[in-house]
Amino acid sequence: MTFHSLDYVAFLLLVTVVYWRLPHGAQNWFLLAASYLFYGWIHPWYCILLGATTVVDWWAALRMTTPGARRRRWLVLSLGSNLAALGFFKYYNFFAGNVQQALASVGLATPLPILNILLPVGISFYTFQSLSYTIDVYRGRLPASRSLRDFALFVGFFPQLVAGPIERAQALLPRVQQARAFNLVVARDALVLIAWGLFKKLVIADNAGIIANRVFSMKDPGFEMLWAGVFAFGIQIYADFSAYTDIARGSARWLGFDLMKNFDHPYLALSPADFWRRWHISLSSWFRDYLYIPLGGSRHGLPRTLANILTTFVVSGLWHGASWNFVLWGGFHGLLLVIERVWGAARARGRSVGRGSVGHVRRRRAWRLLPQWAATFVLVHIGWLLFRETDTRMLWRDLSLIPGTSPVTEQLAGLYLFLIAATLSLPLWAHSLWTVWHGHSYTDRPAVLESQVPTRTVVWQAAAVGVMFATLLVLRSRTTLDFIYFQF
Repeated sequence: MTFHSLDYVAFLLLVTVVYWRLPHGAQNWFLLAASYLFYGWIHPWYCILLGATTVVDWWAALRMTTPGARRRRWLVLSLGSNLAALGFFKYYNFFAGNVQQALASVGLATPLPILNILLPVGISFYTFQSLSYTIDVYRGRLPASRSLRDFALFVGFFPQLVAGPIERAQALLPRVQQARAFNLVVARDALVLIAWGLFKKLVIADNAGIIANRVFSMKDPGFEMLWAGVFAFGIQIYADFSAYTDIARGSARWLGFDLMKNFDHPYLALSPADFWRRWHISLSSWFRDYLYIPLGGSRHGLPRTLANILTTFVVSGLWHGASWNFVLWGGFHGLLLVIERVWGAARARGRSVGRGSVGHVRRRRAWRLLPQWAATFVLVHIGWLLFRETDTRMLWRDLSLIPGTSPVTEQLAGLYLFLIAATLSLPLWAHSLWTVWHGHSYTDRPAVLESQVPTRTVVWQAAAVGVMFATLLVLRSRTTLDFIYFQF
């Protein structure tokens, strides 16, 4: 049951109707059951692992708060059990395969077999979400939840279970514990957000993905064809992942929850650091708070700071997948941030397009920032090549291609595919620039009373949803692709 399927639409509507007819306590039990039904729909045994993780972390956090408890021991139990499960299901075959190759190169055999392991969908996301809870309880920043039901709903809440956002307990758990009231204005805004997410997924991401998949399946693409495919993949992954987040946030709003914003127009970034303040915000902030800062952050001099940055980004790359290309991708971005830190390019923080008022951007004369923006955009897409090309041998070939060396017909074909991808990206650019111009995203406004909403706003919302669904019927890709981040 994926977010862009009719099964999910029916599931969400049924859950919403029943949910708002129940009292608060029953609402939480019902949502918990619905969340496990949603997860078990993918594969029933996934629920066993999710439930085991939930119980262990809930119990460990409770024991930490017991007077005289050996708190570190319970933290180690939580960390060890979560990381052991994640390591086995996601990284065992990667480790065993590399050990086999290394030993075979010197004529030795290894007793480590390659196993047929089914990777549980979303394990990287809910593991990190649950770990942040036990770490915060250990640090004394958060009281332990006495209710297993409420904690289980925090970990397994179905809109964000499979691919985030990775929520913090300080934000989501109180909302689980409090009574919630239906708000018609929020529900309408949520519908716009869901429609926008479906539009991005089915019209933009899947069509761009067809181009990217076709190019990366070629045995010997030329320079122009390859980079048209990379650009298409850059459009695909942003539209795809942000679409999932929008549908997740819209679904949660229908149920009275407000999930965190996971993207802030990352392709408007003016530096690599600015990109990571805008891209997958819940993950980048998680690594900042639970890895980079505990390693020492920037408190122990420049060399230690640079080492901490590189370590954090290499681990972040490995989080995305058990493959060397993800390690290279993380290391590449870490190196970019190291260079930025050394040369002082982090001063771009105060000149970031889309942050602050429109007047601020005008005073800075945004056109002067175009070279900086273009350089960042190109570097990010070099990174996307590392991310997309899973065969490292092909990767070195791709990076050595020279423009103008392929046949003219192939160069023109590459230009044609680039123009198609650019056309597909126009709604994304329009949305980003609209947000910059108005200083806020329309679908992220605070909740207000129904009487405070102008009639023209309601009409605009109805028209916007109608146009997006009509466009879906006409322009949606005939080939439906899975969400990219489902594999992580």
